[in-house]
Amino acid sequence: MNIDAIVRRAEIVRAIRKFFDDMGFVEVETDTVIAAPAPEEHIDCPRLESGEFLRASPELQMKKLLSAGMDRIYQIGPCFREGERGDRHNPEFTMMEWYRRDASYLDIRRDMENVMRLFRPDMEFTTLSVRDAYRRFAGWDPWKGEWDQDRFDIDMANVVEPAIGNVGGGVFLCDYPPQAASLSKISVANGASFAERWEFYMDGMELANCFSELCDSEEQTRRFEKSRAARRLLGEADYPMDYGFLESISRIKQAAGVALGIDRLVMVLTDIQKISAVRA
Repeated sequence: MNIDAIVRRAEIVRAIRKFFDDMGFVEVETDTVIAAPAPEEHIDCPRLESGEFLRASPELQMKKLLSAGMDRIYQIGPCFREGERGDRHNPEFTMMEWYRRDASYLDIRRDMENVMRLFRPDMEFTTLSVRDAYRRFAGWDPWKGEWDQDRFDIDMANVVEPAIGNVGGGVFLCDYPPQAASLSKISVANGASFAERWEFYMDGMELANCFSELCDSEEQTRRFEKSRAARRLLGEADYPMDYGFLESISRIKQAAGVALGIDRLVMVLTDIQKISAVRA
């Protein structure tokens, strides 16, 4: 624990809250204990004796609020993931998520830039497409040939992300292969499909993951079923389906949102290398 970093953390969170409050966002608080996490591969939620789970993200619960008619919302709170511990990972961590109705990932990108300028007013931003990044740094095109999830993930961690770290400043890695869409909308440009998704890196540290949200109940159900099947093949827990979420998202029509790691943001802004030092 670093006391100076804990004090700075409070200042950072206070500044972010003021920014979003002034922008007309409503701060919300959703359940930490949930019955049905999103069935994402390689993200495991701690299971309680009751059979319920500690959330890895408040995403599904916040989208239910959008479907009920809320417009601009944000939340800052604890999230949990099993098997994640290291200099940049902790089993419990603090996540901020914010969502806008009638918006795209480009609108959330502008929010992200403005948030970062609260702390580094002269910060420069670079945009790099996933396709260009893999061609340039990894020497192959994920859109060509048969999709290779393992190769994509390994090269992201070992080749692409380290190269992004050499760019410096803020980097938006944009437009993912459709197979890596997760809960994001798919679009087509220049004859190729892509997910309207970006991840934001600052000084080489991944801080945020953003989507133009998929608001199609049938398609999201298909994706969840595919992810559940993949989890079963990997021997991971088979989470129940959140049918309330799946039924509700088509009512949103259009929205975008992002998850920002508060602990990592504090690490970068205080030049601290271990996540444990910025948590009380």
